[in-house]
Amino acid sequence: MPHAAGRTDATRAVVFAPLEGAGRAELVEQRITDAIVAGVLRDGERLPSESELARSLGVAVVTAREALVSLRENGLVHTRRGRDGGSFVTFDPDASTRLVTSRLRSLSRVELRDLGLHYAAIAGMAAEVAADRASEDDLASLIDIDARADLATAGGARRAVGRFHLEVAAISQSPRLVQEELRLQAEAGPLLWMCLREEDARDRSRIVRLDVIEAVRDVQPEHARRATAEHFAGAVQWLIDEKTRIDLAAHPAGGEASVADPAEGPPA
Repeated sequence: MPHAAGRTDATRAVVFAPLEGAGRAELVEQRITDAIVAGVLRDGERLPSESELARSLGVAVVTAREALVSLRENGLVHTRRGRDGGSFVTFDPDASTRLVTSRLRSLSRVELRDLGLHYAAIAGMAAEVAADRASEDDLASLIDIDARADLATAGGARRAVGRFHLEVAAISQSPRLVQEELRLQAEAGPLLWMCLREEDARDRSRIVRLDVIEAVRDVQPEHARRATAEHFAGAVQWLIDEKTRIDLAAHPAGGEASVADPAEGPPA
């Protein structure tokens, strides 16, 4: 699989790419946290030094230091002193689940829909163009990714979804689409695909993959785009429903009125 072979290195490059906008410690912390939760940065992996991290992300050393302090406080990184010291990833699945759930609670329904719309636009366009440009080798690569997919766990299913969408983007032959797919996977993948905790959602993810593969095989760009976009729409709706459930559980006495997003106005 020539396109998928470099996925890990490419995704890591996005993790340590310069931040857009102001280089606040919170942005650095979120970037590294997302990469750890997504599995891009693995348990026990050594992070760049404070100065290296600051240089690669385009921030001040003190900003990188503050971000690492917060990561340590959240149990995602531990630091060792000495010749072989440094900051190392500490991956805790339970902590990861709590972080993703916390992020879900922090976002409004409007923000969740916007995230899904943005990601669906990128992935949908990549699927549309890929269906028009794919070679037989490209098709075989997509089939192989689907065959290797591990649907037994949420993590396995999420990795399969990520590999598939990245391969589709690579087949589109658009470096910009590939770069944006990588960025979105690193920043939003664990949140967007929370639904894969459920077996039905994992089964659905395979049905969508097979649908897109068939569209690529039959050179049906519009069908490939629509199937991809609908999958994202379903994932976002699951997030909105889950957010409502979590908020209601936290505020049982207030009912739905207590959890409505300000941007959406009062419930009907």
